[in-house]
Amino acid sequence: MDSTGARDVSLQSAADFFGDETDIEAIQEIFMSFQRLMSFYKCAIMEIETKFRVLDEQFSTMHERNPIDNIRTRLKSVQSIRDKLIRKDLPMTIDSIEENLNDVAGVRVICPFIDDVYFLANCLIGQDDITLIKMKDYIQNPKPNGYRSLHLIVEVPIFLQEEKRYMKVEVQLRTIAMESWANLEHRLRYKKDLDETTMREISDALNDCARLSDVLDKKMQAAKNIIET
Repeated sequence: MDSTGARDVSLQSAADFFGDETDIEAIQEIFMSFQRLMSFYKCAIMEIETKFRVLDEQFSTMHERNPIDNIRTRLKSVQSIRDKLIRKDLPMTIDSIEENLNDVAGVRVICPFIDDVYFLANCLIGQDDITLIKMKDYIQNPKPNGYRSLHLIVEVPIFLQEEKRYMKVEVQLRTIAMESWANLEHRLRYKKDLDETTMREISDALNDCARLSDVLDKKMQAAKNIIET
C-alpha cells in the first residue's frame, strides 16, 4: 500500500473511532490530534525506558551484575483504546483518552530476582521528576488465576519543542519466571472452541504452575542471598 492509501485508511480509522464524521477536514483534524497524542505517549515511553537503562548500567558497574534482563514497551492500539473507552462508558474524545486511560503507554521490565523488582521500582518512584499515581502489588497479593507482577502508574514529564507535558505510563515489573508464566497463560486462555471441562483443567494447571513459579522465584532469591552474604 502506498503512503496515500495508508493515510486514507488511517483517516477512516479516525472517523470510525470518534464517530460518523463526514467532513474530511474534521476527520483530518481528529487524525492529526490523535497522532500527536500518540507521539507524546511514545516520548513518555522513551523517557521511562531510558531511566531504567541508566539504573541498570549504574547497578552493573557497582555490583557486577544487571538487575534487568529485558525491557519491553508497547503503545495501545487504536482498537484497544476504543474498546476500553466503550467498556468504561467514557467519552470518545482525544481529551478523554489522556484524562481517563492510564495504560496507553506501557513499559515492562523483566528482572532476574524478586528483590530486583522492588529495588528498581523504588529507584524509579524516588526520582524527583516521577509522580506515582497508583501501585498494585500482585506479587505479594497475586490475582486469583495466579498472576504475579508489580504494577505502577507513573507520570513523567516530556520536553517538547515549545512545551513540557506530563504523561502517564503503566510500568510492569516482574521476574523471568513471572513473565514466562504470564506469556503461557495468555496463549492458553485465549484458545478458542474449548469446552468448559477443558477450560477448567487448564485453569487448574495454570494455578499449579503459578504456585511452582512462586516457589522457584523464592528459591532463586534465597540462593542469591546466600552467595551475597
